[in-house]
Amino acid sequence: MVGTGEAVVHDAYSNGSLQNVNGNLEEKLDELRKLIGKVDGDPLRIVGVGAGAWGSVFTAMLQEAYGNLREKVLIRIWRRPGRTVDRSTAKHLFEVINSREDVLRRLIRRCAYLKYVEGRLGDRVLYADEILKDGFCLNMIDTPLCPLKVVTNLQEAVWDADIVINGLPSTETREGVEAELGPEPRIITPTLMINRATRVPIENILYLGGPNIASEIYNKEYANARICGAEKWRKPLAKFLRQPHFIVWDNGDLVTHEVMGGLKNVYAIGAGMVAALTNESATSKSVYFAHCTSEMIFITHLLAEEPEKLAGPLLADTYVTLLKGRNAWYGQKLAKGELSLEMGDSIKGKGMIQGVSAVKAFYELLSQSSLNVLNPEENKLVAPVELCPIMKMLHKILITRESPVEAILQALRDETMNDPRDRIEIAQSHVFYRPSLIGQQP
Repeated sequence: MVGTGEAVVHDAYSNGSLQNVNGNLEEKLDELRKLIGKVDGDPLRIVGVGAGAWGSVFTAMLQEAYGNLREKVLIRIWRRPGRTVDRSTAKHLFEVINSREDVLRRLIRRCAYLKYVEGRLGDRVLYADEILKDGFCLNMIDTPLCPLKVVTNLQEAVWDADIVINGLPSTETREGVEAELGPEPRIITPTLMINRATRVPIENILYLGGPNIASEIYNKEYANARICGAEKWRKPLAKFLRQPHFIVWDNGDLVTHEVMGGLKNVYAIGAGMVAALTNESATSKSVYFAHCTSEMIFITHLLAEEPEKLAGPLLADTYVTLLKGRNAWYGQKLAKGELSLEMGDSIKGKGMIQGVSAVKAFYELLSQSSLNVLNPEENKLVAPVELCPIMKMLHKILITRESPVEAILQALRDETMNDPRDRIEIAQSHVFYRPSLIGQQP
């Protein structure tokens, strides 16, 4: 979330309960308005930038919760104009509409149904920003959202915004998590990219991460999120965002959580490959989980002074991403031959596969000789990546393309590979922490 100013429904209740919930929501909104310094008659302006699955769901969730308080809050979403909906997607969308009586009635009431009939027949071209106004995200057609106020001019969307929610995949913001190799190797996170590009102070930028899945959030299945950043903003925003089905924790460690959010996408791709290549073998998937999490724990010792504090949150977010995220889906499709690397990492209906660029960034960073660590088995200094065989193999498959997808199983079943515990013991028995990697002074 970036503040350009101060800080960057299933009706399941009885009438009495609904009034009580609305009252609590209005109280939370009033508290946030007061903190930002809003006066009567000046609505709090919240803008979601990017209309992928997560960005659309998050904006829709806020719209459903607070949208009826129009005098106090204005919620909008920006997406790029001009993206057409292909014929097959238009047909599927029409089926979804007709399978949901509530959605069908809503469109008829808004005089918006006819255009979807014409789109289904091929008599009209539908546009992504057009259908988003009716509550349909192009990346998540099967989960209709509430109607949204859509803006297609980015400058118009953000110029007077109090809170901007960056719902773009980090790979669209620039390259996602990047490796900057000189003068000192360091990780460049999307937060730092936003800071450099917009000059919004770091203390006004917050990171919101999982564990959660976009469609499950909107369907009001139980979900968690973690908001990280300066205490002034993260605690009131956590309270503002919290709902009975959406529990929000807060944490002051912005950079490390953001880096770990990128790292889990790396290993999710491999998890999808292993699942597909082994016909969902429970043993193979569990062995992969053991190895990839040991590599992640090893890497956190380079990035965090007290990495054990990250273990729970990191494993939770990793677990849900390996189970159901788009990066795991991408790995499965590659392994089944339904996608190829030549198709790139921006996939129709899914958006950007963040894990691909993250593999490149982390591999480059962990290959630097200035970060060498002792390999006790060989009693010599090696680059950290040499102790991360899964990371190395994913780089060979996805980036240099010198190995086929099936090679992920070779890495997993390598007879010379040590117990994952050994990698963790190496990290725990040495002073690995390199604060310069995340732009901090020792």
